[in-house]
Amino acid sequence: MGGIVFWTIVRIVFLLPLLWISKDYLDFQLWWLISIFAIYVVIIHPAIVQYRLFEEKNKDIIHSTLCSTCRHFDESAVLCMKYDKHPTQNFLPCNGLDWEPHKKDIEYNDLES
Repeated sequence: MGGIVFWTIVRIVFLLPLLWISKDYLDFQLWWLISIFAIYVVIIHPAIVQYRLFEEKNKDIIHSTLCSTCRHFDESAVLCMKYDKHPTQNFLPCNGLDWEPHKKDIEYNDLES
């Protein structure tokens, strides 16, 4: 996830000065159209594609591992917050020893009883 944010910022840093410089060489209305199109094509669309690939790559980890049901698991970064490591299908940072249920799971189980 950090790579997606990093490369999006890099693309912003390069594109915005180019658009600012091109403002003097293009008609104002045409510049707005080109700017909006360039921002979408160079910044927004690649970030969306990278995020979808990230979701697809980590779908099994997010939905079918022990870590995904732990309170220390950050789904947005696929990260164990307690150990600051990324779990995989074959690697659990705590080996299941420090697993704790989500707070919402505890409340749900209390309501059932």
